[in-house]
Amino acid sequence: MHACGHDTHTAILMGVAEILSAHRDQIKGSVKFIFQPAEEGPPPGEDGGALLMVKEGVLEHPKVDAIFGLHINSETPVGVVRYKTGGLLASAQRFVIQVNGKQTHGSQPWSGVDPIYISSQIINGLQSLVSRESNLLKEAAVISVGKIKAGLRFNIIPESAEIIGTIRTLDYDMRDLIEQRLNEMVPAIAEAFGGSAQIEITEMTDITYNDADLVAQMLPTMEAVLGPKNIQLTKATTGAEDFSYFVKEVPGFFFFLGGMTPENTTPYPHHTPDFLIDESGMIYGVQLLTQLSLDFLNAKS
Repeated sequence: MHACGHDTHTAILMGVAEILSAHRDQIKGSVKFIFQPAEEGPPPGEDGGALLMVKEGVLEHPKVDAIFGLHINSETPVGVVRYKTGGLLASAQRFVIQVNGKQTHGSQPWSGVDPIYISSQIINGLQSLVSRESNLLKEAAVISVGKIKAGLRFNIIPESAEIIGTIRTLDYDMRDLIEQRLNEMVPAIAEAFGGSAQIEITEMTDITYNDADLVAQMLPTMEAVLGPKNIQLTKATTGAEDFSYFVKEVPGFFFFLGGMTPENTTPYPHHTPDFLIDESGMIYGVQLLTQLSLDFLNAKS
């Protein structure tokens, strides 16, 4: 399973579309429903997701004045919404490092150059960019390695290795610094151990910003729907969301919708085998998106 809750997002938006379509003669304006594929990035070599939709004109004809979005959250109680003005979700970048050595038999490593050992030194070096070079008093930053691919047999030192991972940042200057230092550090570490390495960094999502004026305007609507105590401020997260490409074009408000199951005193996070959503929370998403749309258009008219 995908284990993130995108099926609930589709169901919620279908509910909103059904309600608003049934009363379109009473709506003071137009509402677009964006059902987005490839939210976590298209397959390698393909275009997709929010960035492609923006390029193809999803925010035009008619022009969109504001956009609202939500994400179900297994660690937030049902009936609760968590939000933040400004930077809410991180930029996500994918990196691929190709490490080149010299193949030899495992019994005589001095006859070759070990790309697996070099990879281990590169991975250690990556962590220093966060722990020693990033100003974490400013914003959070994360570098994680998710995949290492190398080797032929237990007794062979291979010719090459591949390291694949992600960079998460909430500040553009920090992102630029980490990218610069990766491009300097990775080849230098490999060269120090007799090998070579190249790194390729690809942007997957931008930083997701909530527009301060739009948030201030729409908070009374959210409080009226769920009650003031259930609309809660949260800190920024190093998760990522390509809703970021929509809010680069128009003011946006993105929030987290509670979906914690009652029995989960320690809820399971997203993208884990035990991930579970309480579907009773979905009705609140329908109510919120419906009322946000109506109140925004009524205020604008």
